[in-house]
Amino acid sequence: MHIESIASSGGAPLSTAVNAEAWPHRANILGVGVSALNMGSALGTFDRWIASGARHYVCVADVHSIMQGQWRAGQRDILNKAGMVTPDGMPLVWLCRAEFGASVNRVYGPDLLMAVCEHSIGRGYKHFFYGGGEGVAEKLGEILQRSFPGLEVCGSYCPPFRPLSVEEEDEVAARINAADPHFIWVGLSTPKQEQWMARMRDRLNAPALIGIGAAFDFHSGAKPQAPLFVQRSGLEWLFRLVTEPRRLWPRYRKVIPGFIGRIILQKTGLVRFDLN
Repeated sequence: MHIESIASSGGAPLSTAVNAEAWPHRANILGVGVSALNMGSALGTFDRWIASGARHYVCVADVHSIMQGQWRAGQRDILNKAGMVTPDGMPLVWLCRAEFGASVNRVYGPDLLMAVCEHSIGRGYKHFFYGGGEGVAEKLGEILQRSFPGLEVCGSYCPPFRPLSVEEEDEVAARINAADPHFIWVGLSTPKQEQWMARMRDRLNAPALIGIGAAFDFHSGAKPQAPLFVQRSGLEWLFRLVTEPRRLWPRYRKVIPGFIGRIILQKTGLVRFDLN
């Protein structure tokens, strides 16, 4: 299918079901509109948002993210209202390519962070880091400034491991807005980071809120990252399972069979997954 087409197999017309303003070309994967793009088109989109004063949030989606949209009330709606839902996992890349062709490539959270930082040099884009364990966001900012001389990091905040009160969220919003970033990088677990971005989007002035989860830990050195050949093979989940079996085995034993089963149902037309 040509990239200008609307991917609506198993769903309603895209323009009436998801946030098509920012990135209209999306593949319907279990009722989630995953953006058919690559790193270059993602960077160009961010430039347009900043130039036009648009404000969106970005969900970096893997199989786990898609399945959260199946199991949690309202989560699929949060994903579909995002300005961009990048194909972070290789299964999503393959499914997008089946709809839109080889121009779709993986837009992986850790790589997206590095690409945007490099892209920011000379453009004056400023970055704020929200999330991670104690001191992780601050350390990440320092590491990125060493990696990209001239990168403007305007602040960081590590939230407590509990829900913030309305007053605390107001204080956080004021603190971030005072720093005046172009990009707010959110390093919470899925689905917390997507829920936070959707809840805070209208209260924050930054053009782009981007949820990148484990990228905070990978680039700060808190956790090991899979080798590149493992990432490209689609087996990164296995590498992460080996490194964090207690935390990830309960997730993967439910997510992977559930995803495969539902994709078969969608592709055979036995079950319809609407984009609304």
